Amino acid sequence: MSRRQLAPGVAVVAVPGRGLAVRTADGEFLGVRTGEADRDALLTRLSGTSGEPDAELDRLCRAFEDAGYLTGEPRPTEWPAGRRDVWLVGDAALTEPLAAYLRAEGATPRPAEPDAVTDGRRPAAVVWCLDGPVPEGLWEAADRLPDRGVAWLRCHREGWQAYVEPLAAAAGDVTSAHVRARRLAATPAHRELSAYWNGPRTSGARVRLTAAAAGLLAALLAHDLTRWATDAPDTGGLPARRRLRRVDLRTLTVTEHPVLPVPDVAPMPERAG
Repeated sequence: MSRRQLAPGVAVVAVPGRGLAVRTADGEFLGVRTGEADRDALLTRLSGTSGEPDAELDRLCRAFEDAGYLTGEPRPTEWPAGRRDVWLVGDAALTEPLAAYLRAEGATPRPAEPDAVTDGRRPAAVVWCLDGPVPEGLWEAADRLPDRGVAWLRCHREGWQAYVEPLAAAAGDVTSAHVRARRLAATPAHRELSAYWNGPRTSGARVRLTAAAAGLLAALLAHDLTRWATDAPDTGGLPARRRLRRVDLRTLTVTEHPVLPVPDVAPMPERAG
């Protein structure tokens, strides 16, 4: 127990007249009943410093551990050498800030042309960013990257809304085709949405992707890719590989939506005779 301490984002505070309270990683405050335990000794234990053996302190620390508020030695977060080769495809307004974030985390991003995605080479990951809707079939070949052991991440913009799709890293993960199918199934305007994607479209003045909006999208992509590269566990709500993010570019508000793979359609039985 002496090597364990409060998990990142968790804090214990002394509330005047009310004893101790724990602030969870989600920002909630919960009261702590210390019983007969020495409060200062408990705080010392929770900071990761060992102390004299004490059964009551051991009991309280086990309660913190069972609730997920304690952690052991920090996990290494260095980007593994085998996953540093990241190809960036698409619009420079998004790939340039993304490259800066990835280099800061320890990756080796480099620009690539769309044709390079299908030429048989195997980078660790491919990220494709579009400052506009995705034309029909554009990402069809890239959707097969996870089957070759290449991580596949993407984002695109539709007017004032941008979408950061879940990272696919293995066969059976969510692909862009799955996202399109799920979005069509979830809206009564599926014919209109399909027509918008496939064009032609008549639009007003071009939506300008601000530096702040591009930075937010790049940060979300870099965050997801870094957590994949370092094998960081899922935290919070939806699992990263089952999460579609929608970003309102007017307010920079991010909402999360669950998305699942779409099973293959069973073939029609052959007619006898």
